[in-house]
Amino acid sequence: MYVLIFIVVIVALIVVHEFGHFVVAKWSGMRVDEFGLGYPPRAMTIANKGGTLYTLNWLPFGGFVKIYGEDGLSPDSARDARAFSSKPRLAQALVLVAGVAMNFLFAYVLITGALIAGTPRALSFDELAVAEQMELAVAQVLPGSPAARAGLLPGDVILSAEDGHYVFKETDPAAFTKFVSNGGGNTSIALSVRHADGEEALLFARPETGIIASDPSRSALGVEVATIGVVPLSFGAALVEGATLTWGVTKLTAVGLWHFFYGVFTFSADLSQVAGPVGIAGAVGTASLQGLGDLFSLMAIISINLALINLIPVPALDGGRLLFVLIESIARRPIKESVTRSLNAASFILLILLMVVITAHDIFKIVE
Repeated sequence: MYVLIFIVVIVALIVVHEFGHFVVAKWSGMRVDEFGLGYPPRAMTIANKGGTLYTLNWLPFGGFVKIYGEDGLSPDSARDARAFSSKPRLAQALVLVAGVAMNFLFAYVLITGALIAGTPRALSFDELAVAEQMELAVAQVLPGSPAARAGLLPGDVILSAEDGHYVFKETDPAAFTKFVSNGGGNTSIALSVRHADGEEALLFARPETGIIASDPSRSALGVEVATIGVVPLSFGAALVEGATLTWGVTKLTAVGLWHFFYGVFTFSADLSQVAGPVGIAGAVGTASLQGLGDLFSLMAIISINLALINLIPVPALDGGRLLFVLIESIARRPIKESVTRSLNAASFILLILLMVVITAHDIFKIVE
């Protein structure tokens, strides 16, 4: 079942991306030869409309759009006004950007849908009275703090805490802070937590003084906690909040990708924080069990990742092809086909190697 849900999610995200290319290519008068669900070999032709074949293919892991003259390899395409390569550079750039734009738009729609359906999030004071499924979650962990040494992570849910005298099971951050400080650092606290992957664990941490700069005399674990819960939003409120969250997730994702690829080129990348197809499949399966809101939220994050990765100026990606279009606009002549072929092939091999390494790491994490 997990595999089926994963395939549906990946197909949806890739087809949305390709649909962006398709719509703008049609709008700009380019000849689109085929729009396919899945990858060849072809299983069947669904329709032949407007000069475009709509096909269903045997490999169910995405989709594609075939725009005439896009690869620039056909001698006839240079003489055809409907070819991608014959269109103005601006039209070419718009077609390339359209896939990324559709992924951002799809992410916004998914996040808005998640807010309407109801998904766990940090609650304001006014929302506490109407919230459902309230829990106490870890928002931040100070490096080197007792909480960090114990293994607490941002996103963990604190199910209960016990200091040998009292069992804490509330969801109020202020009450948790008071519970921790009341012990004065004289005893360890047993924390029952649920990690983001759904696994539960029992962690032990002893509060210490000097952790909180603004109140060094207070015993603390070095965590910031918040009450999370489910409060479905109205359609109008979800549209506004969805835009804010989409922008916020995009910024955080961009920073994360920058640090990752910087690490790749400096040989310091932390692959433990990266998920490949196997890891994503597991996350999708877990999210689907937790509800529609969680599944939509995860799909939105993947869609934003897909959009940003495609903007990277690597020849095999949309960003690399955009770079070629920019260079050709400045040079006022096309780049040699032999150069584009070689760069595309080399970058494609590097991307496949990176995916193999990440997938192997996913598998190693499972069998450990």
